[in-house]
Amino acid sequence: METNTPSANAQRGYSDRSFWNKLRRYARLAGKEVVEKALTLYFTLQDPDTPVWAKRVVIGALAYFIIPFDAITDLLPLVGFTDDLGALLTALSTVAMHVKPVHKQRAKEQAEAWFPHEVVSVQVRVEPPKALPE
Repeated sequence: METNTPSANAQRGYSDRSFWNKLRRYARLAGKEVVEKALTLYFTLQDPDTPVWAKRVVIGALAYFIIPFDAITDLLPLVGFTDDLGALLTALSTVAMHVKPVHKQRAKEQAEAWFPHEVVSVQVRVEPPKALPE
């Protein structure tokens, strides 16, 4: 019996080989943040401790990253991978309890090796303004 569920479709659209091919071809265009998030999910997927339901979520997000036809085409400058990043971030937040520090560290190290001079994000602390003197 063939299933046609979103999970089954995602599993058919994902393979380790296609994941690495996509990274090889589009890493520079996607940017460090997208690549690091994708790698974090990849390493989470490879971990035998990750439960099946979480692996399905990860596979869905990585399959979306891999597919050639996105909601926003990946070749558009500045916005091409925003939908991919959204899918990756959603998956990461969904499976966060199963993302281990080692997954994040491996992804960060690999992304830094590929993007040695690029900052992923800058954290800005916003404080409320001080009261004006009367």
